[in-house]
Amino acid sequence: MQPDDGSRPDLGTVPDAVFRLDAEGRFTYVNAAAEFLLDKRAEDLLGHTAGDCFPAAVNSLAEERYWQVIADGQPREFDFFFEPQQRWYEIRVFADPPGISVFFRDVDSRYRADARREAELRRFASVLEALPSATVLVDSDGRIVTGNRAWESTLAVPQRSLGVPGSDYLEAVRTGLAPSDVEAIDAGLRRLLAAPTGTVPVTFDHEYPRSTPTTSSWFRLQASRVELSQRVVITHTDITERVRSEQALAWRARHDELTGLPNRGTLLDLVAAALAAGSGEEGPRVALLVLDLDGFKTINDSLGHGIGDQLLRQVGHRLAAALRPGDAVGRLGSDQFVVLAHDCDSAEAAGLAFRLQSTFTRPFPASGISVPLSASVGVAVAQPDARDPHQLLSDADAAMFAAKSMGRDRVRLFTPGLREAARWRLEVATRLRDEAVDQLVVHYQPVVRLDTGAVEGVEALVRWQHPERGLLPPDTFLSVAEETGQIIPITRWLLAETTRQAAEWAAQGLPLRMSVNVSARHFAAETLVRDVRLALRESGLPPDRLVLELTETSIAEDPTRAEDQLKVLRRSGVRVAIDDFGTGWSSLAQLFALPIGILKIDRSLLAAAEQVTGGESGAVLTAIVALTRTLGIQAIAEGVETAEHLRMVREAGCDLVQGWLLGHPMPAADVPGWVRGVQDAGGDVCALAAAGTPLRAVR
Repeated sequence: MQPDDGSRPDLGTVPDAVFRLDAEGRFTYVNAAAEFLLDKRAEDLLGHTAGDCFPAAVNSLAEERYWQVIADGQPREFDFFFEPQQRWYEIRVFADPPGISVFFRDVDSRYRADARREAELRRFASVLEALPSATVLVDSDGRIVTGNRAWESTLAVPQRSLGVPGSDYLEAVRTGLAPSDVEAIDAGLRRLLAAPTGTVPVTFDHEYPRSTPTTSSWFRLQASRVELSQRVVITHTDITERVRSEQALAWRARHDELTGLPNRGTLLDLVAAALAAGSGEEGPRVALLVLDLDGFKTINDSLGHGIGDQLLRQVGHRLAAALRPGDAVGRLGSDQFVVLAHDCDSAEAAGLAFRLQSTFTRPFPASGISVPLSASVGVAVAQPDARDPHQLLSDADAAMFAAKSMGRDRVRLFTPGLREAARWRLEVATRLRDEAVDQLVVHYQPVVRLDTGAVEGVEALVRWQHPERGLLPPDTFLSVAEETGQIIPITRWLLAETTRQAAEWAAQGLPLRMSVNVSARHFAAETLVRDVRLALRESGLPPDRLVLELTETSIAEDPTRAEDQLKVLRRSGVRVAIDDFGTGWSSLAQLFALPIGILKIDRSLLAAAEQVTGGESGAVLTAIVALTRTLGIQAIAEGVETAEHLRMVREAGCDLVQGWLLGHPMPAADVPGWVRGVQDAGGDVCALAAAGTPLRAVR
């Protein structure tokens, strides 16, 4: 380093690189920092011109600025890219007569970082422009720097003048927003800007509605700090359709889609709130009324689900119109409705139930026809300490079941005894899913030929050997099994057990035809054909020794599906019987279109014929038997309990008969001995029964 005279200060301690040039452009001084950056020793520079030492700088911006300062004495500051080193320098040139002093520093890293940021910003701007949502860039003062075309065209704000660059962002979006949303957006942006530079980028999301005099819309704001910057990019996405869809879904989740009434979950919430609001010694004074339409399934089956849906909507409207102010009605599902009544004791709840029933006195018009409807109503009034909405609904449901059992169009108030009946139904449902199938047993009732009195076969009747209650008849548990779907595994077990038993008897020289009852649920599950084939294959019983008994109503639920499955079974040799004929509502044309081979005439027709005709064979009974013979179908009269019944069915021309007069249901172990006892007594069960021989005692 060498100063050109002692009058000038020593620049060796200056942190910047410094050199001096005289009026001819020769180096007169170079400090250590300049030696390092220029990559040359001072002795190689002093006395030489800059052009000689650095030919690449000749005619460059640097040379031009040097001569300008020498000429006019005005300082210059500029950035210069020195190609040999491929680096950027920040250069400041000052007049230092008779020459100049040049201060320079290496800013390559900063310059390249700035360049990268600028490139990033350019790329960011292009990305911003490609976004479909209205998007803006906001500086650290909350002012809009720029916006994309979507922002400029819609501005996401009602007033266009507020969203232009340089305007305040919050003022631009404030119009139409709730004050709480404006505060949330302001706080979120402040948090973004307060985050230290260089930290992991954070984001801010907020959804808000905007209301104008003509419209309501929803937006999702997503804000993110630009990395290594004090700017924030904010995107506004119109989510109006999504929010409206979510609102619609939420409404549907709380309401019944068919009637628009509150659904079960909503009603339980309302009941819980009503029970919690109750205070004082009287308690909540809340009542629930469960209404179940009488015979609605038959209406659905006969008139179609379209008309059924119309009727359900009308029922909901009528019930809603009949309520007191403050009460609520909802649909539990299927043909059940529930009413929540406030400030109601037992007498008032009963009065309300009868008033609601009166709404059914007028028929319901649907698709040009007038349909009469009635409802059975169960009423439960909350006790003073009641807080469980499910229990209150369960009590009202139990009362409704009791009203149903009393007959149609009845009202029943809940009593503690009904709760026990409901608990029994729950116990049955639970046990049927667990160990109860292993506790089932089968009793067999003889089916007898009327012409010879010989035992033709048996009907399998399932019983439950309950560990605490003893042997239970089917009406105590099969209805619950039907409701819960457990009837399918029960029937599957019954098919396996009865076909095995029939094959065992046949091996013992006792070839009895086995009749097994099948539920409509099996048709819906579409496993009946497979289950029957599996039982026959595993037992070895010939298909023609198995009779499947189905009720009219079970077939009427889905006649097409039933017909398809029954045809497959009939082709394999299995016989099909219609049970309880005369109690259902099926069409004869539909019924006889099925591949049936046996028609079982219900005992109710026998009783009716006996009562109406005074002991003479009823014309209806005779006509039914004649019709079956015309179609090549066997007729079985069931429920024959007296000698008079036996005479009537014989005169009507029935083929087969069963009933307590001829033989009680008995365990499998008793059947062979009973049949042999009949054979030993002459083999004619009908003659023995008519003579009063105690057939149960014949062994």
